[in-house]
Amino acid sequence: MLLQMLLQGILERLEAGEIVIGDGGFVFALEKRGYVKAGPWTPEATVEYPEAVRQLHREFLRAGSTVMQTFTFYASDDKLKNRGNIAGQKFSGQSVNEAACDIAREVANEGDALVAGGVSQTPAYLSCKSQSEVKEIFRKQLEVFVKKDVDFMIAEYYEHVEEAVWAVEVLKESGKPVAATLCIGPEGDLKGVSPGDCAIRLTKAGAQIVGVNCHFDYATSLKTMKLMKEGLDAAKLKAHLMVQPVAFHTPDCNSQGFIDLPEFPFALEPRISTRWDMHKFAREAYNLGIRYIGGCCGFEPYHIRAVAEELSAERGFLPQASEKHDSWGTGLSMHTKPWVRARARRDYWENLVPASGLPYSPSLSKPDSWKVTRGDKDLMQQTDATTEQQQKELFEKQKAKALLSA
Repeated sequence: MLLQMLLQGILERLEAGEIVIGDGGFVFALEKRGYVKAGPWTPEATVEYPEAVRQLHREFLRAGSTVMQTFTFYASDDKLKNRGNIAGQKFSGQSVNEAACDIAREVANEGDALVAGGVSQTPAYLSCKSQSEVKEIFRKQLEVFVKKDVDFMIAEYYEHVEEAVWAVEVLKESGKPVAATLCIGPEGDLKGVSPGDCAIRLTKAGAQIVGVNCHFDYATSLKTMKLMKEGLDAAKLKAHLMVQPVAFHTPDCNSQGFIDLPEFPFALEPRISTRWDMHKFAREAYNLGIRYIGGCCGFEPYHIRAVAEELSAERGFLPQASEKHDSWGTGLSMHTKPWVRARARRDYWENLVPASGLPYSPSLSKPDSWKVTRGDKDLMQQTDATTEQQQKELFEKQKAKALLSA
């Protein structure tokens, strides 16, 4: 039976009704640990600090992840050289992607996990490069994934369904299963394509698994997933559903998601979801019919462990990390302080409303709402570093917008 499980691919697992648990947010986790630079968010750590990447993979595996997604977010050559990023001068996209595949496969082989090769949106697309130029960037990454024989592909983090469709079309050339997730909310992509229509386009392009990742919290993401599911049902199309939200509460976000919040990216900690939020997320996702459930930015291994624990009855087992975590805080019964021992029960943690601890802190923020998208002058990318004059113009624009919204 175990051998049979190990031989099953992603589609076989999903079609058999297995709950596939993804991993979490590598760029945010490794930035906090000192291995990724905020701004470019590129994954040269696979070459520079492979042990840090390997350890994070292991922690997610121990927490219950059944997919080791290669740390190849923004690993295209154009992103490694974008706006003065020196990573592209030191490492090629090929070397970063190859190292990511090797690390993910090594850890996946330590458990019953699959390896997914991931490609994400490109500066080339935002700068209005042609379909053939953008596809060639994806194809260079795909060559590495085919060479390293990953188990399936993920096209993730796309604000425009058009670019995601191009990615799916390229990834399908591998002959391997393809998942595709957009970083959109209920309003749809940045051109206004509805979630339902996005799901239809991705499925027709050849993606067998569709959904959303990043930019929004689990509550918002599940609203978007419901719209995607309804769109597929209306079109009589079938695809497996996948959701990997951020681990931050984002009810005040607009169509750009958490990157529009003034706290992004260095002051988001007061918004972090608790492990108990993740229990609720996992249950609601499961009840919606989603069987590929994971996380993106802000998701740490303990969040994934909570997902795995919530669905342990359906899966038939607990993750290894639960050896050090009693269900619903019952381990607190061993605490020395009586008032803490009194918290060793499910209803306490399910009903708790956490405080931020920040005096006069607002409950919500006003998003920046610049409303720029592909083709806008400020989104045109460049290999040279952002100049002082360009930054000055952005600072002035930011001040003007703040005055208008005051």
